[in-house]
Amino acid sequence: MLPKRCPSPSQTWRTFLANHVRDLVSLDFFTVPTARLRVLFVLVVLAHHRRRVIHFNVTDHPTAHWTAQQIVDAFPDASAPAYLLRDRDQVYGEQFRHRMKGMGIEEGHLRRTLTRYFAYYHEARTHLSLDKDAPDGRSVERPERGRVISIREVGGLHHRYIRRAA
Repeated sequence: MLPKRCPSPSQTWRTFLANHVRDLVSLDFFTVPTARLRVLFVLVVLAHHRRRVIHFNVTDHPTAHWTAQQIVDAFPDASAPAYLLRDRDQVYGEQFRHRMKGMGIEEGHLRRTLTRYFAYYHEARTHLSLDKDAPDGRSVERPERGRVISIREVGGLHHRYIRRAA
């Protein structure tokens, strides 16, 4: 009797990600403490292909209904991705899962700061997974263009560097 052949293993997680990176987005929350001792929650939706933030919003009370509406806002007109990665946070409740197939905010400063940060993130922040390029892509500046200068971004929290003639 011949030994049974073992079936080939299913696709690894790394292979799956590589094969579907263009159809893959993830979402997650992070918190921001305010000067008035409140905690705000920032939801970020990230497209993995170019590490591009495609949607964000802020609330002081994330609910399943609010989070589900953010997904609708992020992917209008049947533009939803094939795959969505998220953690097992309770905020992704029944309403969120059903909504998968505004909001006004008093802290305008946070929204402006996040908008500036995501502009910096897309245009200047390098990523090793993009061969040290930014999500929007940048051209290489030749040394002949001049010396390297630092430009403050996001109120000085970050810097980008360009060449400028003297």
